[in-house]
Amino acid sequence: MRDSTVFDCKLIPLPQVGNRNGYITAINSNLEVPFETKRVYYLYDIPGGESRAAHGHKELQQLIIAASGSFDITLDDGKNKKTINMLRPNVGLYMKAGIWRDLSNFSSGAICLVLASFEYSEEDYLRNYDEFLAFKNIK
Repeated sequence: MRDSTVFDCKLIPLPQVGNRNGYITAINSNLEVPFETKRVYYLYDIPGGESRAAHGHKELQQLIIAASGSFDITLDDGKNKKTINMLRPNVGLYMKAGIWRDLSNFSSGAICLVLASFEYSEEDYLRNYDEFLAFKNIK
């Protein structure tokens, strides 16, 4: 995934069924999610305006959803940057591997739901930006 760019990441509309009593969104591996989901986790109780998750992944793909509230995701491929405001629980951001991401501007009470293509592996993380640039072969 060394050649992935911010333009490979895309917003995916998720199915929404509802009426005056509320809505439900069901997400299926290999259908709405373009990979088999192996892990699900969520971030919550993040103080309003705070940042999280400045890192990249070598192989891991993710679908990131604002299950509640809102936050921004800044994508960086080492050459291009793009910021996406996440605020709808029926839209997910598909993150390819090889992209640096920074989650910021969390609203009070925001919940960031993440579906991941692999179980947790520390070896897959790129936690230092210079290490990320070296992985991408960018000097």
